[in-house]
Amino acid sequence: MRAAKLNSSMISRVAYDEEAEALSIWFRETGRYVYFGVPRAIYEALKKAPSAGRFFNECIKRRYRCSFDPDRRRFRPTG
Repeated sequence: MRAAKLNSSMISRVAYDEEAEALSIWFRETGRYVYFGVPRAIYEALKKAPSAGRFFNECIKRRYRCSFDPDRRRFRPTG
């Protein structure tokens, strides 16, 4: 699994599992989400984007199936 910290006000870090084509994104406010079926090129572009938040909103959000951190469902924020 490849991982990277980002200098973003929205996203703290990202990780990519090449075998599963799964992109994990740790949001500063809401925690970790996993996006499925994401090509490696999207992960690489996210890391290099001038604005990770803008790239996420334009190229990832609502384009890939996602799940709140499957390993920590009990800690999901409410409200």
